[in-house]
Amino acid sequence: ESREMRPMHFGLKNAVCISQAGLIKTRPMSISQQPRKDIHGEAFLQELMRRQLKLSVTCATAFLLALLGLPLLNYMLPELMAVRIGGFTLSWLMLGVLFFPLVWIISFYFIRRSIALEEAEVREVMDQSSGATSDNHR
Repeated sequence: ESREMRPMHFGLKNAVCISQAGLIKTRPMSISQQPRKDIHGEAFLQELMRRQLKLSVTCATAFLLALLGLPLLNYMLPELMAVRIGGFTLSWLMLGVLFFPLVWIISFYFIRRSIALEEAEVREVMDQSSGATSDNHR
């Protein structure tokens, strides 16, 4: 009686048992735990959007404090806001002269910081990809 030669087929369950029994020696892969970010990938965009959202909320909060703070100061401290400086009341000086430069400063800060965030994120991705490339050549 002859037996037909069939290739051995191991299922996943058998492979796990063989591996756990120590019959097959495996070594850990040298892939980093953190997935690599691609400059066009979802992880890159999510991280950048999260950082820019935090920046946007910070700048919007500063603007709203200035915008809502002036009427509150007029209401809470009317004597102080009525003090005359250079022919203007402090209230009008803050509204007519100081408010617009404050908005420009907030805008300037937002734009500069936003560009810096983008450049830092791109640098991080480029460093990560160059590090992965040098690891592959070892």
